Amino acid sequence: MAVSDLTEWLGEFCAPGVALCAKRLAGNDTLATKSHQAGPYLPKEFMFMMFPRINTTSEKNPRQPIQAYVDSHPDAPEINAIYYNTKRFERKSNGRDETRLTRFGGQRSAVLDPESTGALTIFAFPLDDSGAARSCHIWVCRHETEEDIAEERFGPIEPGRFVMWSPEQPGLFPPYAAGRASCWLEPAEIPPAWLAQFPTGAEIVRKTVELRPEHGTPPDKRLLRRRECEFEIFRSVEEATELPAIKAGFTTLDDFISRAQTVLQRRKARSGRSLELHTREILIEERFREGADFEHGPQSEPGKRPDFLFPSQAAYRDPGFPAARLRMLATKTTCRDRWRQVLNEADRIPVKHLLTLQEGVSEAQFREMTQANVQLVVPEPLIGKFPASVRADIQTLESFMGDLRLLVPA
Repeated sequence: MAVSDLTEWLGEFCAPGVALCAKRLAGNDTLATKSHQAGPYLPKEFMFMMFPRINTTSEKNPRQPIQAYVDSHPDAPEINAIYYNTKRFERKSNGRDETRLTRFGGQRSAVLDPESTGALTIFAFPLDDSGAARSCHIWVCRHETEEDIAEERFGPIEPGRFVMWSPEQPGLFPPYAAGRASCWLEPAEIPPAWLAQFPTGAEIVRKTVELRPEHGTPPDKRLLRRRECEFEIFRSVEEATELPAIKAGFTTLDDFISRAQTVLQRRKARSGRSLELHTREILIEERFREGADFEHGPQSEPGKRPDFLFPSQAAYRDPGFPAARLRMLATKTTCRDRWRQVLNEADRIPVKHLLTLQEGVSEAQFREMTQANVQLVVPEPLIGKFPASVRADIQTLESFMGDLRLLVPA
């Protein structure tokens, strides 16, 4: 199928009378972790709207069959929408309380294929007269180009987040699964300068640290908690600055398109830099000296800029400095297709460390990364979403920093 098919598919299903949910498949969605109940998790509030019949605790694990069409990889299974309600139904402390789509037919399905782990996937539900789903059309993005096409439409979609659209909630700003957290800023709490000019990523990160100092919290958990907080701050400022203009309306279609493109580009810029900026902040808090123990955004070779070099650009460029004491770290929110970009970022450093928030990779892709001398660094709370066979070979951010300390001369 041509790449243009995704554009046509989006044109067909991003339409009135269709509800959509987009996410990146986690290892616990596909068969990457060999879960016996594999199938994509979708938020309950969305699934209950699509399948009202499963919104009950009067029966155990209620389900509803529905015809699905995996249009990206021609396949048409009849699947189940299921509410795993054992936690509520049986009041078990270790029970489940989640909604999933299941019965895709095993690993032959693109939705469950371990190699689809991390893939941006869009679920489209044409609705009947009552507002419930009458079928399910799915597109599993097959490569980075298709993901770029989708994110041009929806904005960046990060691991663990959902973008949801429905006829009841149209507009430029799709709702997200998570509700407002305590980091949400009301208009009166937003610095006036931010309302006049949208803050930079660094300014939002500084505000995040103010609201979530998390001193004493392990670096891996601190990183994830701050990312959640920063996202809430960003959304609150975005709503305060953009929503009034949207409600006021536009005099021309070009004005509307220009505003929408500005919003989407800002979201993409934020997504691309957020992890990098939070990592820099945590390195400093963990007493790594910028300019002496690490350098942010250096140039290793002409035209090559890894996110971080250890201990510095000067040390890297000094032929007399031992290569064994050099390290680099790249930061990429997702790594399914993008991990190869780090292979040529620092020629003197054979092992490329890559910090990612992607919720799993397949065993085959992990082997490919390892053979290419890419060492995954993953926040500790996310490691359980990777295949059990590879977890011991993944570094946490804390363990990576521990290794760095061994390289610092006494």
